[in-house]
Amino acid sequence: MANNPKKVNPSPTGPEKLTGLKTSEPKKVAAGMPAVISSAKHVLSEMGLGRGLKALANLNQKGGIDCPGCAWPDPDDDRSSIAEYCENGAKAIAEEATTKKLDTAFFQENSVSKLSMLSDYEIGKKGRLAQPMYLPEGSDHYKEISWEGAFSKIAEHLNGLKSPDDAIFYTSGRTSNEAAFLYQLFVREYGTNNMPDCSNMCHESSGVALTDTLGIGKGSVKLEDFYETEVILILGQNPGTNHPRMLSALKKAKENGATIISINPIIETGLLNFNNPQEIKGALGIRSKLTDLYLQVKINGDMALLQALVKLMLLEEDKHPGAVFDLDFIRDKTKGFIDYLSHIRSLDLNKLIAECGIPLQTLQGVAKILCDKNKIITCWAMGLTQHKNSVNTIKEVVNLLLLKGSIGKSGAGTCPVRGHSNVQGDRTMGIYEKPSQAFLERLERVFRFSPPRKHGFDTVESIKAMHAGKARVFFAMGGNFLSATPDTMFTAEALQKCDLTVQVSTKLNRSHLIHGKEALILPCLGRTDKDFINGELQFVSVENSMGVVHSSKGSLKPISSLMLSEPTIVCQMAMATLKNSKVDWKKYLQHYDHIRDSIEECVPGFENFNQKVRQPSGFYLPNGARDNSYNTASGKANFSISKSDAVVLEQDELLMMTIRSHDQFNTTIYGLNDRYRGIFNERRVILMNARDMENHQLMERDLVDLYNYHDDKERLAPNFIALTYDIPEKCCATYFPEANVLVPLNSTADQSNTPTSKSVVIKIKKSEP
Repeated sequence: MANNPKKVNPSPTGPEKLTGLKTSEPKKVAAGMPAVISSAKHVLSEMGLGRGLKALANLNQKGGIDCPGCAWPDPDDDRSSIAEYCENGAKAIAEEATTKKLDTAFFQENSVSKLSMLSDYEIGKKGRLAQPMYLPEGSDHYKEISWEGAFSKIAEHLNGLKSPDDAIFYTSGRTSNEAAFLYQLFVREYGTNNMPDCSNMCHESSGVALTDTLGIGKGSVKLEDFYETEVILILGQNPGTNHPRMLSALKKAKENGATIISINPIIETGLLNFNNPQEIKGALGIRSKLTDLYLQVKINGDMALLQALVKLMLLEEDKHPGAVFDLDFIRDKTKGFIDYLSHIRSLDLNKLIAECGIPLQTLQGVAKILCDKNKIITCWAMGLTQHKNSVNTIKEVVNLLLLKGSIGKSGAGTCPVRGHSNVQGDRTMGIYEKPSQAFLERLERVFRFSPPRKHGFDTVESIKAMHAGKARVFFAMGGNFLSATPDTMFTAEALQKCDLTVQVSTKLNRSHLIHGKEALILPCLGRTDKDFINGELQFVSVENSMGVVHSSKGSLKPISSLMLSEPTIVCQMAMATLKNSKVDWKKYLQHYDHIRDSIEECVPGFENFNQKVRQPSGFYLPNGARDNSYNTASGKANFSISKSDAVVLEQDELLMMTIRSHDQFNTTIYGLNDRYRGIFNERRVILMNARDMENHQLMERDLVDLYNYHDDKERLAPNFIALTYDIPEKCCATYFPEANVLVPLNSTADQSNTPTSKSVVIKIKKSEP
């Protein structure tokens, strides 16, 4: 940590409350009154009754606040006027709209080194950032700085670089469409495409796979397709914790006759049963069953499982040609069918069964269901996207849908479920290190400057560039970069080698404490905050997981007058940095409609943007796959050929996946309880199969150290508590960000370069007394 002589802590190293861990049997039903009680506790503790009720009354309502949590869409017709939000949505609002604020006095009292010794949970609970702060080189305390001074400091560093490519500009999925568009516009006029974003670490694999096969890197379904489908396959996703409002859609699908098949290494409560607390039956504890068949697959066994299912379906198709596969669709709309079938025939079914860990009889039962149905939706999340073979696994998901003709019709299609409110919208706005030539040409035509054509750094490449001294300034538009990224210690060293790190944030997080030689914290307005310009309340827009663009308007008075909106921060930074800019940044500061006018000129699908976004439910963006049209080189949907390669483990090794607890959203830790899994008061736990516990000679609650040796480099996560859990043998699970220190930076998905946070090979040793 060469640039920081003070002692700082990039990652917590001990249990939160070692003696306080409590466990119980995992819950059998999600939501219900416990979710209501939990929501109320969080809201009241952070906001108070009046402020809390006002925020919740507007949450996910038409013309109200879009939840800063997940990107699940709002219902168009049956939206609740009382509570169109979930437990974790309430927690997200409570975190953002807290009345606790951090000003100069807080940072005078608390040094950076002292704060870095806290857990991520403790750091996040300190409160809302209330004014710009600056950390001079060598100092251990942030001090007050004016906005003008902050923008001047940024401009000085950016204009002093040898090349614009020496700067990194990161984006979090919370950023609105308006802010994201301005941000990428500034960065490209400045002269670089170094725009890593959180997509690089989550659904990048989905975007690559879907673009290659279907011509669009987004899902194809609408919410109403869930109400018309016959089968829903849920792979590598835990909606009860990560996308709780999805449970209502699954419940309605079940009531309409759909079969739900869940595929996950852990039995997740939210996939079993659901008590909707907004309904009388749910409030009374009368559960609604969701999953019909639960396949407890081995970690990274999904491709083998899918290929085994297709092989079994092919056996039936051979017996009854045309009765299983949609041959008309395949003939008219796809390419590569014959080669794909030859590949499937060549596979060894027994080998596939061994790799996925699902018995033949169970697979035969699932295959029969798929043979008999023609409207199939596939949903997936990080459990599919964060492996070395993730892109090919998702292509295998597409293969299954193409065989059944389950693309481009109602009740069928792809549904990659995004984990952050506008992560998909940010990419639509041009936040991408590899922009298309068509997009850059539109920018050049509208703004009359020549954007850089050379591809920039993604997240992994950015970390390597900073560590190698090839990037000197790091700017983050939201997020908690250090805690979100892999290989925590290496990433910390990378950030500390920068001359300047800048964080646009609402809450204090660890990325403010592991910093460059100089550091700035720029406090911004959140989704809940009222944003006035010239006396007129502004709104922004977001895009959800299903391609609907709609508005979001704050309803609460900001707790500080020294916070700025993200669009304002970008405009002010641009005016301070860019000499002789071709962009009229002052115009964008007058009204956000002007930003949307420019988006309309540059981004396809946004015609009449200012009119359409004011419609109560927003509008859908064009989606070729949804319309059975495929923007690929052949003009058809492509079958893909992939080989299933299981991770080979030594006798003393386990395959670890990182997971969220029920008390967190991404890197934001709301509390220390994982209610559905029966784990309370502690986060540094490792969930292990009983036989693996025995093989490692471990007793329940033994304290262990976890090691990864990728590239012959030792990575250590000390002081984890071993717990027996229902997980396949040789597999284990830990919470992130605590275990991110074990995720190797050089272990990434083929083609997408996404860190393999769900396929980490580890060894376990008992901790020294």
